[in-house]
Amino acid sequence: MKKAAVIMGSDSDLDLVRKTVEALKSFGIETTVRVMSAHRSPAEVAAFSTCAYENGYGVIVAAAGMAAHLAGAVAANTALPVVALPLKSKSLEGIDALLASVMMPPGVPVATVGVDCAANAGYLAAEILAASDDELYKKLLTFKEEQRQKNINADRKVSAEFGGN
Repeated sequence: MKKAAVIMGSDSDLDLVRKTVEALKSFGIETTVRVMSAHRSPAEVAAFSTCAYENGYGVIVAAAGMAAHLAGAVAANTALPVVALPLKSKSLEGIDALLASVMMPPGVPVATVGVDCAANAGYLAAEILAASDDELYKKLLTFKEEQRQKNINADRKVSAEFGGN
C-alpha cells in the first residue's frame, strides 16, 4: 500500500490536522506528518514533493490557512494527487484559504475539502489510495456501511421519539 503524507504550514495547526491523521490511520494507511511552509521553507516543500512518489507516497494532504499556498506549491512539484485542507484564520474565517486552494491554474489541480474539514481530508486521501488497492477499498466500503447504519439508527430513534412512521 502506498503511504500518505500530511503536511501543515505551521505546528499551530497540529490539533486540527490530527483528525486527518486519525482518519488515515483508521484504515491502516502509513502516514508521515511534517511541518513545512510554502513561504518559510519553500525549498523543503519542493524537495519533499519532488521525491514523494519515489519515496512511496500515493497522496499528499496539505493543510494551510490564510494565503494557503502550500497545496499549490506541493502540486507544482509532483504528479501525485494533492488534497488541500484550508484552515480558518481569524480575519476571514478560512474563506481566503479556501479560495487559494480551489483557484489553481490549469494543469496544477488540487482536490479541496471544506474549511477545517480535517477528517474529510483523510477520508478523501484514503479513497484516492483505494483506487489502486482492493483491500483498502473494502475497508472503505465497510466504513461507509457503518456510517449508513449509524444514520439509520439515528433516524429510528428520532422518528420513534416524535411518533414518525
